[in-house]
Amino acid sequence: MSSSELKKSRRSMLILLAVFIIPVVLAKLALNQEWFNYGVTNKGQLIENELTLEKLGLNVEDFDHQWLLLYTLPENCNQQCEKTLVSVNNTYIALGKEMPRVKPVALTQQDLTPAQSDKIQIKKWHIQSMPALTKNAITQSQVLIVDPLGNVILRHLPPESAEHLPKFGKAILADFKKLLKYSRIG
Repeated sequence: MSSSELKKSRRSMLILLAVFIIPVVLAKLALNQEWFNYGVTNKGQLIENELTLEKLGLNVEDFDHQWLLLYTLPENCNQQCEKTLVSVNNTYIALGKEMPRVKPVALTQQDLTPAQSDKIQIKKWHIQSMPALTKNAITQSQVLIVDPLGNVILRHLPPESAEHLPKFGKAILADFKKLLKYSRIG
């Protein structure tokens, strides 16, 4: 074999090794350096401790064993709270053909004003005073996704500013659509 053929042969062998070794090395680096947020498909926070409607002082039977989009309103519903309520209502509407499987619920510490009621589809909502058990279990305003068996699955914390509300609504919608797609109940 001549020296030029030997160089071509070595170059071909090095290129072949590089094609197979470089992706493996990059994958190992990505895994060790945590470049990707792998294994997470939900947008909200999973509830780690068992939390049920019963523990919140609510009865599952009152909701006809439907999925719940449960919004716990703060004590004083200011303008940001109203915008969040409208965003949650719009998320509910965006469910489209899945709307009959979901019941929007608002747990209030004060009655909604007529202006607040006008901003949502009040006839579709179940509005209820917040039970004392809920006040003890949930210390801040949030949106909870509850399955038809009464288990609280996911929590979404409302954003501080109105400019983040569209992203907030899309996150809830994505989680709900995924849950409804794979669920055979409710």
